[in-house]
Amino acid sequence: MGRPRTNDEAVKERLVVCATEMLATRPRESVTVRAVAAAAETSTTAVYSLFGGKDGLIGAVRDRAVAGLFQDVSAVPASEDPLADLHALALAYRRWGRGHRHLYTVLFGGVQSFDPSGEVGADDPIRPLLTAIDRAVTASVLAGEAKSIALSMWAAMHGLVTLELAGALDAVTADAAFGSTMQAVLRGWTTPAVFSGLRGAEAAS
Repeated sequence: MGRPRTNDEAVKERLVVCATEMLATRPRESVTVRAVAAAAETSTTAVYSLFGGKDGLIGAVRDRAVAGLFQDVSAVPASEDPLADLHALALAYRRWGRGHRHLYTVLFGGVQSFDPSGEVGADDPIRPLLTAIDRAVTASVLAGEAKSIALSMWAAMHGLVTLELAGALDAVTADAAFGSTMQAVLRGWTTPAVFSGLRGAEAAS
């Protein structure tokens, strides 16, 4: 009979979960292989066997964050209203951040470098946003370079979600601020005709 397998998927999951929480709440230098292994109630050998070391484990945490955010924003259906779709994508981003605060902090909190101007991969969470922006530009709803528009949206979304997760905004304030800020950002990129229509609708409401 062979030896029982100890470094299995359950151990792997515990290591990723523990590493995620530690990376989100402690200085990176304090998150050692020994510390994570102890928190996951396993050995340092398991970290090296399953991930090849600390860098591999951190990479697995970041991969999980990227995949989760991509899955949620990709699930937002497209409609005939590009602006409504962009609002829906922004809300999906916020929901994921609120529901996965440790993963969000690891992804955007400096543990791994984030380059919003870098190359966009097929499974990059920014891709659904760029696709919706391209549709809006093609339909003459927005005017500008897609990556510039996406970066301005991300800066606003990230700033508000970060403040909310830090407890600086209560739920009511966060809801109101997120909605009005995203409307303002998108309105700033609209074509003159669309801008006039939006302003007219606001004045009439």
